[in-house]
This record gives sequence, C-alpha cells and structure tokens, in this order.
Amino acid sequence: MRVGKALIAALLVVVVAGCSNAEPPRPALSTSAPAPVAVLPSAPAAAKPQAHAIALAALPANLRGRVPQFSPAPPAATKVKLPTDGTAGWYSRIPTDQKVAFITIDDGWVKHPLALKLFQAADVPVTLFLEINAIKSDPQYFAKLQAAGATIENHTISHPDLRGRSYASQKHEICGGADQLATYYGRRPTLFRPPFGTHDTTTLRAAHDCGMKAAFYWKETTNKGKVRFQEGPGVKPGDIILMHFRDRFVDDFLGVLQAIHKAGLTPARLEDYIP
Repeated sequence: MRVGKALIAALLVVVVAGCSNAEPPRPALSTSAPAPVAVLPSAPAAAKPQAHAIALAALPANLRGRVPQFSPAPPAATKVKLPTDGTAGWYSRIPTDQKVAFITIDDGWVKHPLALKLFQAADVPVTLFLEINAIKSDPQYFAKLQAAGATIENHTISHPDLRGRSYASQKHEICGGADQLATYYGRRPTLFRPPFGTHDTTTLRAAHDCGMKAAFYWKETTNKGKVRFQEGPGVKPGDIILMHFRDRFVDDFLGVLQAIHKAGLTPARLEDYIP
C-alpha cells in the first residue's frame, strides 16, 4: 500500500532533541500543576514499514549498520504471579523460558536528539521509567517516544533513596510521580522502579497502595556503550536491562540491542508479562 506524500513528509521532519554519567543537580519540585502534554497517536499499521525505513535512512550513515533487526516478540506465554499481601511484586528478571529480554530506560535528564529515530529504526518495545523533575523541562519529548511505541512508567518525583523513609514520604514520591505522568501522557503508570534500585517493605507497600502492580531491579546495566552482566556473560531469557537517558544514549541503546541480538533473544514489552 502506498503512503501519501504528506505522511512521508510528516515522518521526515519528526526529529527531536538524552544524562552524563554523573546525574546533574536535581531541581526542587515545583508545586504548580503540570501542563498537559498532547498525547500523540501511534502511526497507523499501514504506515509502520515506511516509518521504519524512513527512520533508518534518517540516522547518520555510521549508525545504520549498527541497528540489528529483530522478529516481532512472541506473545507472552505466562505472566508473573503478583503478591496478594498488599505489596507490589519485586522482579529483576521475568521468569520465562521464552527467548525475550526487556529494555528499560530511567530518569529523563538528557533528551538526545537521535532517540526518536533510534526507537523507530529499531522498532522494539521499550519501557521508560521517568522521573518528574527530570522530564518537566520538556515532557513533549517523551510524548513523541510514547507515540513511537515506548511505554511510560513511574520513577518518582525527585529521585530520592526511598529505603528507610516513612510510608507517607514514600507514598508521596510514588503516587505523585504516577499522578503527574498520567496528566502528561494520558495513562497512569502501573509499574515502578525505585531510584537506585533500593527499597524496603514500606516501598513495596506504598507502591501497591499507589496502584503499582510491580517494581523492578535489573540483571544488566549499560554505560558508555558497555553492557555489564551480573550473572556471567550474555543476556539470559527474561532479563531486565537497565540504561539511562545520558549523553552516550546512542552507544548505550545500540549496545543493548546488540547484546540482546547476540544472545539470540528478542526485545519484548515488560508490561505484557504483568497480569
């Protein structure tokens, strides 16, 4: 099916404006209500192949050959079993034998101009755990990533170490983050990553009470294009991979894609494995 010239022209101009290895100072939380962000629709199914080709062609020539191609992820064969004791589930890996892995990206301080084109060219599911203070300078940037297929989840308002804090303090950070993300992006998150991956039983109880079904750690981390493994070389089925919106976003994202491809796995949507 041919796509009209207007659609191709529109796709060609969608270029957006990614955190240094050390996180920049975090500004104080504003008490004003966030302005709603226009929620952009996903591209129609018929336009998806053309959008993918255009996105790949729009990348710098030295990057095009570094984007591995994947078959679509299989449907989730099983879902995790969530706790029934009033706490959110806690996972660093999804217990599955399917040949899938999960890409998760935290914070949102650095808004790299190539992120959207990379997402479109790779055409794989990605989960963004966004911090309100990090994204509030340009929430529309992440609306474009959402329209390209990314799912937006919760990473608190101001990125504190939650462990040891009172229930009220933790609930404020978790509920507040989810509420503001719902205002920005038209969907309230149901998944959560605690800052630094640190948590206690209060964290999981507060997360549950804020509507979070599950909270997540990771099995691999990525920085400056290098993937670091916790349990021997290679990404394993069900692994959750952590990266951040940093200055080296391009190298990090391509490094993750290549590690998953080398392991014979396919990126899958984390949300599909949660009841």
